[in-house]
Amino acid sequence: MTCGRICFYRQKINLSQVFAGQTVGIKQTDERIWLVSFIDYDLGYFDDETCRLEPLANRFGSKVLPMSSV
Repeated sequence: MTCGRICFYRQKINLSQVFAGQTVGIKQTDERIWLVSFIDYDLGYFDDETCRLEPLANRFGSKVLPMSSV
């Protein structure tokens, strides 16, 4: 994947250019549903019937705590 896409049975699914050149994993979880992961992070589910990737909640989001008003 050098362009940020997953090629799946001749279908090109746009993931993100951020992942260009990186290895991502896919694992079948149901008959037509696949879990897309990067390192230890699950990114979303891919439906091979609709060719849609539904992202999970932002696992890379900010972990900064709000500032105290004291």
